[in-house]
Amino acid sequence: MRYQLGTVFSEQITKSRRFRKMREVEGNAKYSPDIRVWVFVGILFIGLGLLLSRLFLLTVIQGNRFRQLAEGNRLQEQKIYAPRGIIYDRKGVPLVRNIPAFVLPDKQIFFENPPATQSAQIQEIAVRDYVFKDLFAHVLGYTAEVSQEELGKLVLGDLVGKMGIEKSYDETLRGVNGKLLFEVDALGQKIRTLGKVEAKTGKNLTLTLDSDLQKAAQETIAGKKGAIVVSNSQTGEILAYYSSPSFDPNLFIRGEEIKKLFEDPNQPLFDRVIAGTYPPGSTFKIITSVAALESGTIDKETKIEDTGILKVGEFSFGNWYFNQYGKKEGWLDIVGAIRRSNDIFFYTIGEKTGIETIAGWAKKMGLGKKTGIDIDGEAEGLMPDPAWRKKERGEDWYLGNTYHIAIGQGDILSTPLQVNTWTNVIASGGKLCQPHLTKDQRSIRQLADKDQNELCKDLEIKKENIELIREGMKEACAVGGTGYPLFDFKIINDKLQIDNLNYFEAKESTVSAKPYVGIPVACKTGTAEYGDLKNSKTHAWFTVFAPVYNPQITITVLVEGGGEGSTVAAPMAKKILEEWFKK
Repeated sequence: MRYQLGTVFSEQITKSRRFRKMREVEGNAKYSPDIRVWVFVGILFIGLGLLLSRLFLLTVIQGNRFRQLAEGNRLQEQKIYAPRGIIYDRKGVPLVRNIPAFVLPDKQIFFENPPATQSAQIQEIAVRDYVFKDLFAHVLGYTAEVSQEELGKLVLGDLVGKMGIEKSYDETLRGVNGKLLFEVDALGQKIRTLGKVEAKTGKNLTLTLDSDLQKAAQETIAGKKGAIVVSNSQTGEILAYYSSPSFDPNLFIRGEEIKKLFEDPNQPLFDRVIAGTYPPGSTFKIITSVAALESGTIDKETKIEDTGILKVGEFSFGNWYFNQYGKKEGWLDIVGAIRRSNDIFFYTIGEKTGIETIAGWAKKMGLGKKTGIDIDGEAEGLMPDPAWRKKERGEDWYLGNTYHIAIGQGDILSTPLQVNTWTNVIASGGKLCQPHLTKDQRSIRQLADKDQNELCKDLEIKKENIELIREGMKEACAVGGTGYPLFDFKIINDKLQIDNLNYFEAKESTVSAKPYVGIPVACKTGTAEYGDLKNSKTHAWFTVFAPVYNPQITITVLVEGGGEGSTVAAPMAKKILEEWFKK
């Protein structure tokens, strides 16, 4: 008998136990997996879920936005600035033009070739070039980038007019910007143009100005502070408009030495034609004459004796001729008083007429309010009266105040343009014409009086009174008057038709081959005191129109602190008259 003893030995026992344990583990594994497997599977599914949801967000929900952003990095749009319209003088001479330049994103402008870097961001633009530099500066103005306050329909970077015609007619001149769509590479370099909307150039503008007269005005007042304004006597068209000293508007385009302009004590940016206010001196006697004649205070027969000095209490009011030369001028009518600018005559008629009547006519003739010229910055001037003095000064009105006003002194203030405007009232036969700088008919209609649809208004001054004042002004520029530089004014021009009224054959023509033509002119001098009594100085005024009976041109000259109108301002006006009539 053979026995199997292995089962009782330890080795066999050990194997048997290990075998049973393994079978138990394998059996249980089918029903109870390890927890770590579940954790791993869970993390895997959560991660996949997050990835899928993010993918859905990026491709479906935000896909269009990101596609646009990606396309934007590749495609760029650039504004094409519209060239501004050209501005011409009345003869078609361009006063401002456009020239090419290049601008970088930091707004730095290059007028020659720009840097080679950042070529896709370099933009070619048209910038202003003011052909005559400082000659038309205050009229034309300049352009610069739009400010926050000016935005409106504009956007930052747009160029707009900042002064003068450039500002007043900005919408006309500006045009409509275009745009350019192009593709760039990763370095920002332009690859190709994809599309373009052309810019529309602004409309051109023709002004009433005459370049030759403007040059004559500049040359004659060079080196002095003051203003010259020249107009068409019948329409109010401005033929020349010069404020001295002036400035070069191109400096604002090129960004050069602008700070010096603002720091200059002579104030070259200040427009003395329309913003400078000064006592008008004896040029105001034109208005005093109208007020006295129209109110019936005087007529052509009225005569007043020049006593040299008028005394009111402890105050004395002397005539300039007596103060300077100790002489009197006897009995004077209105023509003689204007011819000699006699202060005693005008003190007397000022007192009889009354300040309210004088002030009323001054306002009718354009003082104390803006003339309405088509550029910004105009001052109203000042026509004082008793109510104004009480309100502003807390003081009563005295007879001495009326005396001062009657001869254009005291608190009265006017601009050179206003003096030119009321001179034109006499030249045009009684019309108050609104000064204007453009010949564009649409612009003129916009400026015109809404009720009358015209730029000139008849003040209904009696014809005989106009003729008396006109005659006095004619005598002022004839032998014996105060405007001696214009005595016997003549010009060489054989095209002027001799009518023995406005043009007559000068004596020199009979002894010379040169065809001299005599032209009668009508003028008024003015020497206006300013400053305190100890440091009193005088502004020099001169206002004139010609020919006397069919006026074409009216010139007003002011020289700040210049002295006497007859010696300083009158010769300047004469040179401009010569420039006009020689052609």
